[in-house]
Amino acid sequence: MSKHPVTLTVNGRPHAIEVEHRKTLADALREDCRLTGTHLGCEHGVCGACTVIVDGAPVRACLMFAHQAEGAQIRTVEGLATGETLHPLQQSFIDHHALQCGFCTPGFLMLAVAALERDPEMSDAELVEVLSSNLCRCTGYVNILKAVRAWAATQAAAPAPAPA
Repeated sequence: MSKHPVTLTVNGRPHAIEVEHRKTLADALREDCRLTGTHLGCEHGVCGACTVIVDGAPVRACLMFAHQAEGAQIRTVEGLATGETLHPLQQSFIDHHALQCGFCTPGFLMLAVAALERDPEMSDAELVEVLSSNLCRCTGYVNILKAVRAWAATQAAAPAPAPA
């Protein structure tokens, strides 16, 4: 199969790669951009392990072709931390023991960040509904929900940014 050039903007950095037309965003991120935090689980869009944020929306990277993401802003789990400082939601996962095997964690982190950045005052019922779309095979849902709720509470309590 022939490859064509694509530039993916991932975590604010351009990645000029060449991909086959049928290559998924998940595979391109892992293989071509060398960002292996995006996990591949079911490869059918069911488990959510491959969730990334594309232009502010959570996306199952196994269901999107890499060329479809050209020109979009892509955020992966590698882009959450600032240097050695974890994102507050990552720290909340540690603090609330929301990690078991860790395979589902990147997908849950990206899903929760996208949802709460869009609606920081999301109700508990809405949060449960959003998080129920990802799978945790270790049954870590209770602590995952605790971690996300704790972070959500800090987001809702944070002062609004000053107008520019």
